[in-house]
Amino acid sequence: MSTDISVIELKKRLDNQESLNILDVREQYEFDEFNLNGTLIPLGELPGRLDEIEHLKDEEIIVHCRSGARSNTAKMFLSTQGYSNVRNLIGGVMDWKSQFGD
Repeated sequence: MSTDISVIELKKRLDNQESLNILDVREQYEFDEFNLNGTLIPLGELPGRLDEIEHLKDEEIIVHCRSGARSNTAKMFLSTQGYSNVRNLIGGVMDWKSQFGD
């Protein structure tokens, strides 16, 4: 099981312009309000849309939501589907906004 990631670590990596696989499991309206330029696949749609991220099975995927709860569920689900390096963004967008604003 992969270690989760803090918003501070993620921001450093984004600031360094690393190429990251970020999966946003919130709903469309939440994504429209604020996003981290990840791929949007709402949690409820994830089981039916795995083919869209199949190529990432062995790569690091950083999954996030509003607070970290839905993304943790997504992390557990992806792990059962053979994704080997899924990391949950601790505190989600709420923590990101409290640390860095939007």
